[in-house]
Amino acid sequence: MKSLFMLLILIWANQSAYDQNSKEYDLVIYGGTSAGISAAIQASRMGKSVVLIEPTGRIGGLTTGGLGQTDIGNKQAIGGIAREFYQNIKKYYQQPENWKWQKPEEYRDGGQTRTVSGEDAMWTFEPSAALKVFQLMIEQERNITLIYNQRLDRQKGVKKRKGVILSISMENGISYSGKVFIDATYEGDLMAAAGVSYTVGRESNKKYGETLNGVHTADTTRTMTNRLSHNSINHNFVHGVDPYREKGNPASGLLPFINPKGPGKEGSANKGVQAYCFRMCLTDHPDNRIPFEKPANYNELDYELLLRNYEAGEKGFPWINSAMPNRKTDTNNRLGFSTDFIGQNWNYPEASYKEREEIAERHRNYQKGLMWTLAYHPRMPEQIRNEVSRWGMCRDEFVEGNGWQEQLYIREARRMISDYVMTQYNCEGLVVAPDPIGLAAYGMDSHHVQRYITREGFVKNEGNVEAPVRGPYPISYRAIVPRERQCKNLLVPVCLSASHIAFGSIRMEPVFMVLGQSAAVAAYMAIEKEIPVQKVNYDELKKVLLECKQRLQ
Repeated sequence: MKSLFMLLILIWANQSAYDQNSKEYDLVIYGGTSAGISAAIQASRMGKSVVLIEPTGRIGGLTTGGLGQTDIGNKQAIGGIAREFYQNIKKYYQQPENWKWQKPEEYRDGGQTRTVSGEDAMWTFEPSAALKVFQLMIEQERNITLIYNQRLDRQKGVKKRKGVILSISMENGISYSGKVFIDATYEGDLMAAAGVSYTVGRESNKKYGETLNGVHTADTTRTMTNRLSHNSINHNFVHGVDPYREKGNPASGLLPFINPKGPGKEGSANKGVQAYCFRMCLTDHPDNRIPFEKPANYNELDYELLLRNYEAGEKGFPWINSAMPNRKTDTNNRLGFSTDFIGQNWNYPEASYKEREEIAERHRNYQKGLMWTLAYHPRMPEQIRNEVSRWGMCRDEFVEGNGWQEQLYIREARRMISDYVMTQYNCEGLVVAPDPIGLAAYGMDSHHVQRYITREGFVKNEGNVEAPVRGPYPISYRAIVPRERQCKNLLVPVCLSASHIAFGSIRMEPVFMVLGQSAAVAAYMAIEKEIPVQKVNYDELKKVLLECKQRLQ
């Protein structure tokens, strides 16, 4: 096996020498997400040459894209470079010049991310702060080449021989040769282009003997609430919301964004994807606030379900507005009709770049119209209008988009299928991976997938599951490596091998950072020993991970 791998490395080297458009590195990382950045830093520290290719003009993925309310579950599960990042966030906010719109003593974080006295890290932050911290961490490394605005040629951009990736080419014709590759994208584009097995959507409960996968309607959720401490019903419509354009008249047609085919059989597989949104960074500071504007293509009918939900008796507030420093927020979905554009992202994982851009733009316009409706529509309750209208986008965040970011919240896209699949039983502690490379600790969390009509003739959302985990649990090394016969030199720390519901627990930014770092250590060992990533000795890997301050138990 070793001699074969060496032969393929020689083939790679000879091919690269004759290709003037090819750049050569030890490690090629596609995707400048938090996972990709952590991987690049770790490989650089181990003396390997690294290229980090980001398809857009901004690194950091969701960590710099508005998700400042860190989903943790248990802070003690976070080690290594991930913890360094949050320690650097604290150092950033210890500098007085970084408090422009608020005094430090005025800021109060909350919930799971509250920074208590004596902590070495800080867990809430502005998008711009996260970007500066990541940029500084990369600049301190000598071996990282950072590339912006280059997208993989997904049709013919992966050159592969006998299960080994030789190089990857971008749409502009530039190719990058490497000994090991890491796919750190949210979409899993490199993984898919390399011919690795994957899935999209929800498996049936029968697939892995689970109970939380597949279709879950409101009635099922209500039954599960008693058993699993769900609060899914808090993200649904109140009883009695009419789904038809003309109330009570099915012949008038359905209102927008309702699935006319119905939800499907309980527990069955479903190719739908849990909803996406933009994690808005809002402010109520008058000197930094951009008031919500009515988009040019605004269609009131798109928000009729929202209006009817309040007219039917909804009393709650339709967002989670978590406080960030400098009088800003991380704003997330809440209730039956909110920032999640439910059912409108199903094609995204496999879509072309152009189609993805169109889907993202529809999400952005939907959310712009939503915020205007909440703030100014006369049918909205007065207390909602009064509160929402005092907020707006930030002038000093995502300046190029007038406060709106490019990074869509890709909660889930492709998921690899490898020799080890993380499932609900790993999350519940009933099955324990013997080869951990990091810990996950957040609850099993799936946002809604679709809207449907109940037997009573009312509208409901389907797909939301929020179930607890027993505690921090290990993630298997085999879950981030493909089957050896498919690819011998690729690691996938983001779109890893997991069932839908297990991925719902693992898919948190600190965990992606942890997995990215561990993937880079494994890549280093594979390069040094000239072996496939599947042949990396786990005991040796574990020793190095612990030396790198990863937390494995």
